[in-house]
Amino acid sequence: WGFCVVLSLYNFLSFSSRLARHLQKEAQSQHNNSEFTEDQKKTIAKIATCLELRSAALQSTQSQDEFKLEDLKKLEPILKNILTYNKEFPFDVQPVPLRKILAPGEEEHLEFEEDDEEGGAGAGSPDSFPARVPGANEGTLLPRLPSEPGMTLLTINIEKIGLKDAGQCIDPYITVSVKDLNGIDLTPVQDTPVALRKEDTYVHFNVDIEIQKHVEKLTKGAAIFFEFKHYKPKKRFTSTKCFAFMEMDEIKPGAIVIELYKKPTDFKRKKLQLLTKKPLYLHLHQTLHKE
Repeated sequence: WGFCVVLSLYNFLSFSSRLARHLQKEAQSQHNNSEFTEDQKKTIAKIATCLELRSAALQSTQSQDEFKLEDLKKLEPILKNILTYNKEFPFDVQPVPLRKILAPGEEEHLEFEEDDEEGGAGAGSPDSFPARVPGANEGTLLPRLPSEPGMTLLTINIEKIGLKDAGQCIDPYITVSVKDLNGIDLTPVQDTPVALRKEDTYVHFNVDIEIQKHVEKLTKGAAIFFEFKHYKPKKRFTSTKCFAFMEMDEIKPGAIVIELYKKPTDFKRKKLQLLTKKPLYLHLHQTLHKE
């Protein structure tokens, strides 16, 4: 029974997340041929917000009274009769605006309190490549480059990341980039799909990243960065929770675990602060391909 409950919960969270994103997209559509009025779009957007809040409550280990199952059931008749619904919305929620990704360090300037483990100092640099729309399940992964004689290609499998509050992360994914000592991109930035599952203190990915440059062509002092990001429905943006990096002398075939550091992402690696003293790491597996 326990397995069935977990499976049902996982299926609900997955469906709820997809439905919320679909409703949000429809509510914010600008095309003139939409079958919904502006008031109906606002109602749809509020339903999406409720779904996000319910998902967040289910994924939290703490008791949350914000949005219960009984509240969720009240949304069904509204959604079924959206074209004729003209009553006041039963919950005091606001439509979630278009999700946005903040530039590294930008969230530090917002006026809200963070967890102790989410503070920190550092100097990030903005990405040179377009960022993905958060919540896109498929990610923005790129295929392996063509092989060249005498050249080595690197595949990194992101297995899992250890976090004390892993179960509370909504739509978690990892942004992978290769930077030089000045924080400049050496390859296109890639985003993983949303994580496969969350279990205890781990978020599992099991996804392969194909580094978009031959190892021999990477500049001296370059590093591969992994930024763990998740969506915050209350704050209404996708935030970087922590980051990790791997330097060139660590490129070796086999498994590797690397430390997690506090945000903002410090691409220049000058002001690093460990995220936690607990034995929680990013777990990777490297495969080298050489002709």
